[in-house]
Amino acid sequence: MLAIAGNIIEMKYEIKKRLAMLLALIIVLSAASGCSKNENSSSSSQSQNASATEATIDTSFDAVDLDVGYDESSSCAVVLNGGSADISGSGAEFTDGNLVISAAGTYMLSGTVSDGQIIVDADKESDIKLVFKGVNVSCSDNSALFVNKANKVTITLEAGSENTLSDGTEYSLDEDTSNVDGAVFCRSDLTLNGSGSLNITANYKHGIVCKDDLVIVGGSYTVNAASGGIYGKDSIKINSGSFIVSAGTNGIKSSNTESADKGYIYINDGTFDITAGTDGIEAESVLSVENGTFNIVTGGGSDNASMTSDGQPNGDWGNWGGRNNNMTPPDGKTVPGESFGNMTPPDENFKEMTPPDQQNSEITAAAYTSEEYFTTVSYESSDSDTDSSESSSAKALKAGSELNIRGGEITVDSSDDSVHCNGNINISGGTLSAKSGDDGVHADGELLITGGTINIEKSYEGLEGVTLTISGGDISVTASDDGLNAGGGSDTGSSGRPGMDGFNTGSGTEYLLTISGGTLKVNASGDGLDSNGNLVIEGGEIYVSGPTNGGNGAIDYGDNASAWITGGTIAAFGSVGMEESFGENNSTQYSVLHNLSSTVSGDTEVVITDSSGSVILSYTPEKDWQSVVFSSPDIKDGETYTITAGSISETVTIDGICTSNSTSAGGFGGGRGGAMGFR
Repeated sequence: MLAIAGNIIEMKYEIKKRLAMLLALIIVLSAASGCSKNENSSSSSQSQNASATEATIDTSFDAVDLDVGYDESSSCAVVLNGGSADISGSGAEFTDGNLVISAAGTYMLSGTVSDGQIIVDADKESDIKLVFKGVNVSCSDNSALFVNKANKVTITLEAGSENTLSDGTEYSLDEDTSNVDGAVFCRSDLTLNGSGSLNITANYKHGIVCKDDLVIVGGSYTVNAASGGIYGKDSIKINSGSFIVSAGTNGIKSSNTESADKGYIYINDGTFDITAGTDGIEAESVLSVENGTFNIVTGGGSDNASMTSDGQPNGDWGNWGGRNNNMTPPDGKTVPGESFGNMTPPDENFKEMTPPDQQNSEITAAAYTSEEYFTTVSYESSDSDTDSSESSSAKALKAGSELNIRGGEITVDSSDDSVHCNGNINISGGTLSAKSGDDGVHADGELLITGGTINIEKSYEGLEGVTLTISGGDISVTASDDGLNAGGGSDTGSSGRPGMDGFNTGSGTEYLLTISGGTLKVNASGDGLDSNGNLVIEGGEIYVSGPTNGGNGAIDYGDNASAWITGGTIAAFGSVGMEESFGENNSTQYSVLHNLSSTVSGDTEVVITDSSGSVILSYTPEKDWQSVVFSSPDIKDGETYTITAGSISETVTIDGICTSNSTSAGGFGGGRGGAMGFR
């Protein structure tokens, strides 16, 4: 099976390479009659700072959600006794081994149901409160708590109480309950509050499934689920609580795709320890985190990376914890004599390649576009309920349209992207520490960072967005490819390679990397700061270590695009070969690109001083280097500066807004990859 997949991927990349060569030739011919890289920008592209507008979602918690009190005298008291119950009050009865609640009101529950359910089946206008005062319910062939009909159900966990719900590995369902798939399954709004504890063991599929709005405002929850942990279809709002979730698929998920104002998750506070086979916390639309403490592990962690260090998909990736999806190949694309069998795609948007007509061995850009080469492979999850369908990605925080992090302490070890959004990401506060098997933070749209502390300890690419803007924060990035990348867009791109840029020509003005504030440290094996369009430095403190190979640069930007600097401090150390610096167009602060006569070992302090011996810049790069780009408001025209690193000491005299001794293909107008523009 893996051999078949490997052959398909190998054939895909061979065709991509041929097409790339032809595209490169076209672009080279176009460039020959055009301007150099820095001469083709216009002032209208300056200061295109990301201005992602945050969506409006309901972040309120009403009085009913917060109310943990109740009138004991007017409540119905139920003591469960295994296969029977003592009931004091109206609205509840024990029948066929199940406790059935059929009227609005408050019910105080305690005791044990040895093999049965708590069933809520009232009218659609009924508000029902269940007070758990030490409840233990186990059902061998169905959900432990089933809310069939009500307006709203509130479960209050009495202070000091321990409560347990568990189901069986197989359900006995009829036509009316065919979609029931959770140990707690609710067809109305559901609120969980109180300060007691609730332990849920979901042997069949999911832990908590709410088909409407799920609100949690307190309590301690331990959820062990064969599939998903906590699901609220329309929305999930969490104000506080302690959560330990171990899930075969998603940890916490909101999945409504039918309404633009639904499918969101809002977390105001809480403590979360999530181990998930696929995504940790996923919102179909908006995911907003205000505060809280998060420890999230997905897909076996970053050691089970979805991308290998050389940028290839991990052929063994996708079978987290023994989970297998049954992938259905597109019509007519099966391999003769073979079967796709149980193969899990790396991402829900993974695309297999449609090869050209076998009679046509020539590939031309006119005959085949990238979209014609690739066709989406559909696959069917083992969890067939469409309302709780699973994706085969293993991202920690994931959103469909918008993802906001305003606070909290977030620690992630993810097989796939640590933070991912198909739209825009806004990070304005909090602490994020991430180890990723793919991208640290990836936005298909705008990635805007205005504050917070971000430490990407391990990644394929560190920070990525079509538009990437940093105006504040304390950021550290370690990446096996690019540290920062303005490019890519879709997580698979047209290449079908998850986390890769696809067929980028490097000439798109829609890509923009802007840094105007904050502190940024990058350790990258690929490009340090990479934009497939313009690259703008307006402020901040920036240090780049790497790359060590001549095919990448500490600074890299798009062909027919520009890089300029108007403020801030930067020292970017890398190799000789494809080094680039800032251009004269639009730059107002002096910068230097200087190649030393020999390589300097990593972990050697570099000091740049002026003619009086005053230190302008100092940094200790983590990797070997020979080329440095540096700029500071203290650098003056006509002055001479000394670069000292170990036993090496060389001088450079500023002779214009941009000073360089580079003779490589990079410098001020080349660019890694030349006309191909692949990044």
